[in-house]
Amino acid sequence: MNTYPRLLALLLLLTNIGPAIAASFVDITVTGRVTPDACHVTLSDEGTVDHGKIPSHTLSSTEFTVLPSRLLELNVQCSRPMLFALVGLDNRAESSLAPGFFYGLGRNIHVPAERLGSVALSYRNPMGDAQTLQVLASTDSGETWSPEPNAYPKSYIGFAPPGDRQPDFIGQLTTQLRIDTSINFTQYLTLDQEVPLDGSIVLDLRYL
Repeated sequence: MNTYPRLLALLLLLTNIGPAIAASFVDITVTGRVTPDACHVTLSDEGTVDHGKIPSHTLSSTEFTVLPSRLLELNVQCSRPMLFALVGLDNRAESSLAPGFFYGLGRNIHVPAERLGSVALSYRNPMGDAQTLQVLASTDSGETWSPEPNAYPKSYIGFAPPGDRQPDFIGQLTTQLRIDTSINFTQYLTLDQEVPLDGSIVLDLRYL
């Protein structure tokens, strides 16, 4: 007996039910991202301090010439109270006259061996969540802390209620950032052409 027609009919039947089987289920894809709580930092004047044009004859040849201090308003806004520190990173560290204490002011573009001066940072009048705070500093990446308003390069700067010895959780911080700029002795500088000051500092917020 010839079974070919029956096999052909069976193959056609299996072929026809294929789409019905494929359509009997659908995929569900679930996407999204779980993001950590975070803090956002802002500085007034876009973080820029411009001392304008400084006549070279007004600079001292035998001591640092201290330029007028400038204050910027710094604000840290967190999604919830967070434990954090601010760390100053010097993009001109090779030009600093005292890298452990001051940030560099760049080099003379006409005589690259000459270092132009120093920048000092300090925090003043911090307020956190509507309370007066003190400034704490750590030179060992947050292991130990002591009261210190000056923000030396790579030091961790935290904030806490007066009397505390560890940074506190803060949801919103406002403080003044004081910038003090000093120009090197002119006896060490070649100033027969215009020389731009070139300090560049990053404030890095780190979670503790």
